[in-house]
Amino acid sequence: MPNANKRCVFLIDMESFYASIEKGANPALRNQPIVVAGDPQRRSGVVLAACPIAKSYGVITAEALWQAQQKCRKLVVVRPRMEMYLQISMHITAIFESFTDKVEPYSVDEQFLDVTGSLHLFGDPLQLAAQIQKRVWADTGIRCRVGIGENKVLAKMACDNFAKKRKDGIFWLKREELEETLWKLPVEKMFGVGSRMKRHFHRMGIYQIGQLAKLSPDVLTRHWGVNGEVLWRTAHGLDDSPVSLDVYGTQKGIGHHMTLPRDYHTAKDIKVVLLELCEEVCRRARKKELMGSVVSVGCRGANLSAGEGFGRQMKLAEATNDAMELYEAACRLFDRHWQQTPVRSIGVNLEQLISDHAVQLNLFTDNHKRRSLARTIDEIRTRFGPDAILRAASVTEAGQAKERARKIGGHYK
Repeated sequence: MPNANKRCVFLIDMESFYASIEKGANPALRNQPIVVAGDPQRRSGVVLAACPIAKSYGVITAEALWQAQQKCRKLVVVRPRMEMYLQISMHITAIFESFTDKVEPYSVDEQFLDVTGSLHLFGDPLQLAAQIQKRVWADTGIRCRVGIGENKVLAKMACDNFAKKRKDGIFWLKREELEETLWKLPVEKMFGVGSRMKRHFHRMGIYQIGQLAKLSPDVLTRHWGVNGEVLWRTAHGLDDSPVSLDVYGTQKGIGHHMTLPRDYHTAKDIKVVLLELCEEVCRRARKKELMGSVVSVGCRGANLSAGEGFGRQMKLAEATNDAMELYEAACRLFDRHWQQTPVRSIGVNLEQLISDHAVQLNLFTDNHKRRSLARTIDEIRTRFGPDAILRAASVTEAGQAKERARKIGGHYK
């Protein structure tokens, strides 16, 4: 049993979530190597999930579909059904909430649970983890893996590095045992270390998590400031952040990004998509009764290896959630920083958010009329669908709004 003064946190991950759902929905696929992937005719031909059979052929998540098909000639490709996946994810959340009231979604297929107050009802952490696994399997036919720790970062690393490799899918990562478990792993296996950070550590002669843990925190803070201390704390399994339903309550920004179905070469075509993105960002801001005073535009070029593209931001004179105001600012950023190279993907963010309940009056612009019009359009789209009313630019060849209306999270419903 855990120390009475320590928390007990689970990170529960669904194995091959999308692929497992598709196999459950179609028994004929049960013994087939399948992947869930986007449309290869558009820029979404990427593996979103691969079942264990497909993974045995070397197929991995996030690789191009054509690469996966070369590895496994018998590969069955299933188009994603995001609406169904989200419904099942919410059902799994409800299952978790029958064991604890502290459930924090981390992604569509990962969730944190603080079960400290539930152990006296369900047994020790290992017994409780097994009970949850059985319940999820019985209700959904999906196998889940459980990482256990006294905080979120330990639970996450327990799941990613150990539970996923065990037959029972459960691992308890204890701080007092880190030297024998976590510290022996390569440094890139630590939560928060990506490929770029890995290269930095290798240049410093750090190849294992244990080497990082034994450094003085001052060395890391000299290199990376506050983030250096976070890395040191993570290596030592220290994390004070709570498991909370309100973790997304204080939103720092609202953004929307999309990969284009083809390379866009002209400013005229790119600005059609830019306008659609601004409309979507402002619609979401109005729904949350927020407005922002900083706009940022990110643009990635078609030649990824050349590092084409830019990311820039600017301060607005006044906070807004009006699409045309945001679009005008976004266009200024785009015109200033675009290098005339083909564009592969583009995104818009609205940041420094405040409530839209109080608005600065303007003698020269009828803000009230524009706000009323925008909310009327929002109501029409909510009632009849996101493509019920469109700008004329969106029905041109460059427009993506009608196609995007058929999707959730960039994938077909």
